Amino acid sequence: MKVRKVSSSLSIVFAIVAIAAIICSSAVRAEIFGTVHGIVHDPQHRPVQDAAVDLKAQHSDWVQHQKTNGDGEFDFSAVPLGEYTVTVTVLNFQQAQQSLVVGSGTSPVLHFQLELAGLTEKTVVTGEQITATTDSVTPTALLSRQDIQYTPGADRTNSLAMITDYVPAAYVTHDMLHMRGGHQVEWLIDGIPIPNTNIASNLGPTIDPKDIDYLEVQRGSYDATYGDRTYGIFNIVPRTGFERDKECDLVVSFGNFYQTNDQISCGGHSERFAYYFSLNGNRSNYGLQTPIPQVFHDAENGYGGFVSLIFNPDSKNQLRLVTSLREDYYQIPYDPDPNSIGNMQLAAAGASPSYGLRDGEHERDGYVAFSWVHTFNPNVLLTVSPFYHYNSADYQASGTDFPAISTTNQAANYGGLQATFDANVRRNDIQVGVYGFGQHQYNVFSNQFTDGSQNFPSSPPISVNGGLASVFINDKFKATSWLTLIAGLRQSHFTADIAENATDPRLGVAVSVPRLNWTFRAFYGDYYQAPPLATATSTLTNFAGPQGFSFAPLRGERDEEHQFGVTIPYRGWDLDADTFKTRAMNWLDHNNIGESNLFWPITWYEAIIQGWELSLRSPRLWHFGQFHLAYANQFAQATSPITGGLICPPATPTCSQYPPPGYGPVDHDQRNTLNLGFNASLPWQTFASTNVYYGSGFHNGTPTVQYPGDYLPGHTTFDISLGKSFAEKYSVSVTALNVANRRVELDNSLTFGGFHWNDPREIYVELRYRFHY
Repeated sequence: MKVRKVSSSLSIVFAIVAIAAIICSSAVRAEIFGTVHGIVHDPQHRPVQDAAVDLKAQHSDWVQHQKTNGDGEFDFSAVPLGEYTVTVTVLNFQQAQQSLVVGSGTSPVLHFQLELAGLTEKTVVTGEQITATTDSVTPTALLSRQDIQYTPGADRTNSLAMITDYVPAAYVTHDMLHMRGGHQVEWLIDGIPIPNTNIASNLGPTIDPKDIDYLEVQRGSYDATYGDRTYGIFNIVPRTGFERDKECDLVVSFGNFYQTNDQISCGGHSERFAYYFSLNGNRSNYGLQTPIPQVFHDAENGYGGFVSLIFNPDSKNQLRLVTSLREDYYQIPYDPDPNSIGNMQLAAAGASPSYGLRDGEHERDGYVAFSWVHTFNPNVLLTVSPFYHYNSADYQASGTDFPAISTTNQAANYGGLQATFDANVRRNDIQVGVYGFGQHQYNVFSNQFTDGSQNFPSSPPISVNGGLASVFINDKFKATSWLTLIAGLRQSHFTADIAENATDPRLGVAVSVPRLNWTFRAFYGDYYQAPPLATATSTLTNFAGPQGFSFAPLRGERDEEHQFGVTIPYRGWDLDADTFKTRAMNWLDHNNIGESNLFWPITWYEAIIQGWELSLRSPRLWHFGQFHLAYANQFAQATSPITGGLICPPATPTCSQYPPPGYGPVDHDQRNTLNLGFNASLPWQTFASTNVYYGSGFHNGTPTVQYPGDYLPGHTTFDISLGKSFAEKYSVSVTALNVANRRVELDNSLTFGGFHWNDPREIYVELRYRFHY
């Protein structure tokens, strides 16, 4: 089967880019950066001219210098998200400092009131870390590389603990990250989206957590400058080399299940150039969540490399290049008992039990993202970012599989461009930009029955072309110092074997209560999420048919989101609470054929996801530790029929009651989740970190005598990490995950991937060594 090639998508992408480049004669600040504004006054509140102002990253050597103008003002543009210290130095005045956090698209404003110098020079630290802002209505969590390193298990190559431990309503079940009740999340590198329309095809990571400098997690309420991945956006600032001076870090670990996660990374910088590169490798006898409590046929291994380069030809231009390439392999665990509950239920449903399968998956992922950042003046900036992404997932069966040998090869190529502009005009921060990519998808599926059933001739590979083109405009109007109005519009055009258009408005308001510095926010927005390309071959259709399944065209998901929230800073504490409701049409989910672990996308007619969330971060308590909490109460429900992808027509005997009519909980619906952690820096160069996770239990897809209720049992795990540094070059740590080895059945919905148990106890030792070259 040959699907017609569609070349119009790429043409549309480049046409929009060209038009935007002509329109935007006044360029703008890109959303991957923030700006820092400030004013310096003397004790009589008169502006101080020619004061030396230094903006320095708190955890690296990145620094910018300026002098105040005649009005005592300074402006730093193109500031990457992160934690910074601003220092003001003037002759005859005491030096002053303030700390702040810069988020993408934010514009913190600082005020320095200098004091006259006394007999003894000193530095006056004024103000507290800025945590509440009216620049955004998006609930955001910002994590540093220290957070990732200290959080138990978070720096392992395949770990998502940096997200699940800190972000409400984020958890992993059937080996996939779920956030706010959905699957479709988006990863950005330096603000550049790494597109992937395929769902449930890959299990490997987008980036090794050890290569991350800062991770900004946004959940819902995105303005028009961001894309349409409703459930979560992960904006990564990778390590650049500014935090090192011709230094290398060697990380080696070893633990139970013969696991190891190893990396060597090197970096350095001059005033105009910074570089960072790393190589990593990992393996373990425990990879994926198992269908039984025992770890069986579950090895995994992987390796990869990462490079980041930054060059500043002059003060107005910056060139950034990020590239990564990695490969992973996973054995697919199975239940070896043919008489187990899971295998018997699969057989009763006419599906393939797992005891006869010996499958594995090879995955490859690589991307190149380049950015040119041009600063016209402190209020005007342009960023142009071409990118390329390759992604493949090859599911390979053993020649001895029973009752069927099923294999599939999927490969996707994405090439595109993002151009973003921002102009600060009086009280308006206006963003204009374009984003688009062309996609080439290649798929092969083959199947052979080994139980005497009819076999069908294999069909040839299929190739599908498609693409997405979006143009957006957004305005943040600061009506007063305590009120910001946000309005934007995003227009998207998707083309493949179908064509779809979407016009999505975004509206938000942020109100800061004077003196209290509490910020209330409200948001309404529409989103369009492009669907996976149609990839069902005739062989796959023939394989699905005898089991009562067929394939229908996929269309894009359309979401409507309402959200209200408040941010409360108090003496360095940061409390954020929100409530949200998302209504999704053509809600994208996944299904599988039998127990093959071959997942295929589907769309439900409608889904409603609602809940409330709470997150809390502390300042450094007792001078040595920080506390964090993330809690969510959430409902995720969907209603029949299944409208696209792998469907089970009601007329089919085995599908007459599937799915049941009306709204019902989806398989990963979990009403309550809680993470509570503490990271401490102790005397004698030691540290300790802990995390407690509680989940109330996922939806019970297959009630039994053991689990008769609508939800599976709740579960609690405790993680801990202890470490010590020696002479600033060496460090050693011991980490234990799920210390009590509490094992529960997380997921038993046969329709969505079979039974899965939570992770067993894992203990490993990690050694770090830093050296110069």
